[in-house]
Amino acid sequence: MTVRSEKHTIVITGGSRGIGRAICIAMAGPETTVYFNYASNLEAAAETEEMVKAAGGSAVGICADISTESAITGFFQRILSETGRVDVLVNNAGLTRDGLLVRMKERDWDAVMDVNLKGAFFCSKIAAKTMIKQHSGRIINITSVVGITGNSGQANYSASKAGMIGFTKAIAKELASRNITANAIAPGYIETDMTEVLSEKNKVAMLEQIPLGRFGKPQDVTAVVAFLASDAASYITGQVIHVSGGMYM
Repeated sequence: MTVRSEKHTIVITGGSRGIGRAICIAMAGPETTVYFNYASNLEAAAETEEMVKAAGGSAVGICADISTESAITGFFQRILSETGRVDVLVNNAGLTRDGLLVRMKERDWDAVMDVNLKGAFFCSKIAAKTMIKQHSGRIINITSVVGITGNSGQANYSASKAGMIGFTKAIAKELASRNITANAIAPGYIETDMTEVLSEKNKVAMLEQIPLGRFGKPQDVTAVVAFLASDAASYITGQVIHVSGGMYM
């Protein structure tokens, strides 16, 4: 990023662990202030703040329910009261409630849609209003390879991530004239808490689907986030970048 007199304000949803935490750390620096929301784990949020600090930046974790408009409004009100701007929004927060279609409960469908898709809508809507006034901004949505390929037992998750891709392309067209870009990143199997608990049998089965023959690391995703947030990506919008080791080509 180009260094400016005021710090860039970076907003990341779901930043207390996993890919979200890695994004917070990757965006740390003397020229940025990182804000992230978390659902309930204060200890994990504090760890993220300390990690960002150790990386040379500053971070503020705020407890906010990503699926509730009033909570997200309060989240952004605090950010804007402290910085007055939003330069980058990364919609990363995600939820899974896996189950076969014929057994899936309505509450499990709704919970996943509310966090993964409605949460991105709430955050993007509010951030975009500020970005329009600034005549600049970056919106980066973390979708998933299963939003394109589908996945058995994940009808709700796959649908939410597919919806995020269409959402990204629509807002990219709406906001382009205001110098605001919107892009999506579609990770495959990334080494996080989710993959750590898998059995060796399941890990082997997953690896067989990946041409590069390994799980991705959070840093594989954060490198693309940092690029899309930078001035070098100013002519890229409405795109889906796959970080999946070749699972989808």
